[in-house]
Amino acid sequence: MELILIPLVAALATLFLENKLAPKIALAASVVQLLVTVGWLLGFQLDGSMQHLTDLVWINSLGFHFKIGVDGLGLLLVLLTNLMVPLIVLSGFGKTWAGKSSLFYGLLLLMQMSLVGVFMALDGLLFYIFWELALIPIYLICGIWGGENRIKITFKFFIYTFVGSLLMLLGLIYVYLQTATRSFDIEALKAVTLTPQASSYVLWAFFAAFAIKMPVFPLHTWQPSTYTNAPAQGTMLLAGIMLKMGIFGAIRWMMPLAPEAFVQSQPIFVWLSIIGVVYAAVIAIQQTDLKRLVAYSSISHVGLIAAGVFTNSNDGLQGAAIQMLAHAINVVGLFFVIDIIETKTGTRSLSQLGGMAKNAPKLAILFFIIVLGSTAVPLTNGFVGEFFLLKSIFTYNAWAGAVAGLTVIFCAVYMLRMYGLAMFGNAASTQTQTMNNQLTWYETTALYIIVALILICGVFPQAIINIIRVA
Repeated sequence: MELILIPLVAALATLFLENKLAPKIALAASVVQLLVTVGWLLGFQLDGSMQHLTDLVWINSLGFHFKIGVDGLGLLLVLLTNLMVPLIVLSGFGKTWAGKSSLFYGLLLLMQMSLVGVFMALDGLLFYIFWELALIPIYLICGIWGGENRIKITFKFFIYTFVGSLLMLLGLIYVYLQTATRSFDIEALKAVTLTPQASSYVLWAFFAAFAIKMPVFPLHTWQPSTYTNAPAQGTMLLAGIMLKMGIFGAIRWMMPLAPEAFVQSQPIFVWLSIIGVVYAAVIAIQQTDLKRLVAYSSISHVGLIAAGVFTNSNDGLQGAAIQMLAHAINVVGLFFVIDIIETKTGTRSLSQLGGMAKNAPKLAILFFIIVLGSTAVPLTNGFVGEFFLLKSIFTYNAWAGAVAGLTVIFCAVYMLRMYGLAMFGNAASTQTQTMNNQLTWYETTALYIIVALILICGVFPQAIINIIRVA
């Protein structure tokens, strides 16, 4: 319960503070949140049970409960959230947020509270409420501090996700009405036996919501423009944490509530995910805007995670859990470096960059390690999860595995192309030639932490596997 209350109380306090105090309070609250999470992790029992349970009656006559708890999967995603938020807060320290720092950091903490709620909810209605609550802060962050055409682009994102959420709510209500005791409790919902037709409707209602959030091809069209136009910190929230809601929802809610229908539709889900892997990777290779390139790379990476999940195998599910953490670390690192580059040079265009390694060698080295993690080089955090995922897809279908395996080649192409054009060669603009090569203390701290996580998770992946294996 404290992991819900800490960011909520801090968010409300931050909204009423002076702008100059807001980032410090947000950082302090997010660090306390992380320390509490680490305490949970150290005392966690690796037996697959739900722990840190809270079950409060909400509306007894309707069977609504405020029920939260975590198993290994939930704890990993709570850890992911509470690990990324302090880094995102740090990355925004040098910005004024148009004189609205209190509002920005208050919304960021509300977002953290909602995300933690999604990963801990054990009541269907509560899950939906936290799911919708997470949409409000990110909509405001993108709409207030986004780039050109931010209102139009953010509205498209809102409509996509809101419609998907409504379909999920309809599916939840239908299953709720079939329960013996009229309960949204996850165990009561899973105990319902649906007709084949009803099961199919429920499955696709949930799939729409989760596939939009990830996003899975062809429901991805909102993502590149939203990621590109959102402020860097908003993009980090979206790519690093928020899209994991969709993957988690598919594992925790969609597949268990409609298992028979899932078996029938499984090939469709797997192949849609794999199409997204290749389609987005090919487009990423052609991009010249750094943020847009990483946005498409994220679709490709998440497509591989989704394909592994939809194989419904131990390897696929374990690989997905590991890779969700790895992807969060890597994509937050990539967008942070891009934000630093844009701040120092005034551009994100590869055609106007080049030669940065000569002027900023420390940034070049740290950036290269993040690129290696994203490319899944052995002994980095991206390798183990990707190995599990590809193994699960090959086991499911050899042709599917062969197509999905192209990600190894494509990812190396677009990531190394991006790095080479930005860091090597001759400077293509005056801004790049005269850029300030000094990193601030908060930039250095955040990047060192990200690089350390990439290497630690790559060298010691068994610690992560132990947390999620039984769950």
